[in-house]
Amino acid sequence: MDDWKERISIDPNVCHGKPCIKGTRIWVSLIVDNLAAGSSEEEILEAYPSLNREDIRAALAFAAEMTRERYVDIPSKV
Repeated sequence: MDDWKERISIDPNVCHGKPCIKGTRIWVSLIVDNLAAGSSEEEILEAYPSLNREDIRAALAFAAEMTRERYVDIPSKV
């Protein structure tokens, strides 16, 4: 999804600058956390009626972009 930038906002005056779905106070991380915990798109849309499927896809695209830009050291078992 190339248009995630049209759906995600980062504003220091909204949610302390955390990435949110534009026009909401719903954090991108909240959406990704719910998906990682096994929630379906339908469950997320039901819990957050101001979202739509494109918002969920934008959150995932944003998360994917961030993994290309940032690295987290994970200790390996040797």
